[in-house]
Amino acid sequence: MENKITSLFKIKYPIIQGGMVWCSGWRLVSAVSNAGGLGLLGAGSMYPEVLREHIIKTKQATDKPFGVNVPLLYPDIDALMKIIVDEEIKIVFTSAGNPKTWTNFLHDKGITVAHVVSSSKFAKKCEDAGVDAVVAEGFEAGGHNGREETTTLTLIPHVRNAISLPLIAAGGIATGNAMLAAITLGADGVQIGTRFAMSAESSASNEFKNLCCSLNEGDTMLCLKKISPTRMIKNNFYNLIEQAEARGATADELKEILGRARSKKGIFEGDMTDGELEIGQIASFVKKISTVHEIIDEIVNEFNGTLKNISGIKL
Repeated sequence: MENKITSLFKIKYPIIQGGMVWCSGWRLVSAVSNAGGLGLLGAGSMYPEVLREHIIKTKQATDKPFGVNVPLLYPDIDALMKIIVDEEIKIVFTSAGNPKTWTNFLHDKGITVAHVVSSSKFAKKCEDAGVDAVVAEGFEAGGHNGREETTTLTLIPHVRNAISLPLIAAGGIATGNAMLAAITLGADGVQIGTRFAMSAESSASNEFKNLCCSLNEGDTMLCLKKISPTRMIKNNFYNLIEQAEARGATADELKEILGRARSKKGIFEGDMTDGELEIGQIASFVKKISTVHEIIDEIVNEFNGTLKNISGIKL
């Protein structure tokens, strides 16, 4: 399949791996890129020198294109950007901030820029900022989410009508059928987080992956809306947040409960009780840990099979 996304990033399939905290290390990134997608290192959970280490290891593990996902609210953003330039990274996905802040800088260094949004309003701002592609993420997605709580099915056609840029759909996409649906709605490609977070190559703990495989529909919820809306698994920590929000806790009180490194404690270190367990709604549909190669093969085969089956349908 050749389209705007495969041409822009020079990849085989228009499948982007989300740059997820504590999941998107060099093993996952290189595996996705080697399988024909675009792997993204998750800089949001890396100190600058750790990011450099993962970039070097990714280069050793693949000769295919890969990139870095950078949350723009990262406290040491200048150091991250310097490493990205020094290591000659060619693709950067930005999120959680104003795309105007860094897009021109990155373009001046010959870097292709995509930005993650949760509304058509912010998609238009991305186009004005000169980014090369937009990721439109519905509120089904895991981790930090848009305040609009717009579903992917609703968001993609709105964003498609608002911009002419290459469009990547995200949020609740884990199968070939979901990918086909997103492209039918106007997307040029998809970004997949949860399915890859649960892969064999993900740097998440086995405890986290196994728990995700046991989830049922409705076992994740969006919370922390006074700080930054975040989708996570219901556990003891989630219950503390829910109780605090129910009694009207302030943002400062919620930040105190959250503390520091709560997601590392859960996703990376394997504390399934008191850790912050960020994952998307679609986790309940995934019942086993597969390799990246198996995941991408399954997505591509299902996409092609369904497309063939429905090609002759008429109303």
